[in-house]
Amino acid sequence: QVHVAESGGGLVQAGDSLRLSCKTSELTFRNYILGWFRQPPGKEREFVAAIPLHGSSTYYADSVKGRFTISRDNAKRIVALQMNNLKPEDTAIYFCAAMLGPKPYDSRDDYDYWGQGTQVTVSS
Repeated sequence: QVHVAESGGGLVQAGDSLRLSCKTSELTFRNYILGWFRQPPGKEREFVAAIPLHGSSTYYADSVKGRFTISRDNAKRIVALQMNNLKPEDTAIYFCAAMLGPKPYDSRDDYDYWGQGTQVTVSS
């Protein structure tokens, strides 16, 4: 069983930065994909960013490209999401998720393991 747990959410002002972390249990297969999703108030959960467990590729939603950076530290089993220049529309519950690839990295329904989420609130 794979476990993922997010941390690092909070209340910030527009233009500020925030770093989310996702701690995973040991992932024994090379083709895991780790993703960040978010669910704004009253809306559906949407893709934010993804990174494979091995390899250098990263993937982003258009709405966060150039502002957010996903990275991983396999030795520490951490996937981080660095969020810069935050906007009020980034307000959401942010979820970390994992799935066995290869599958479309932005397909919410293909992710098998989810964390509980961490709240990010950006005030204007």
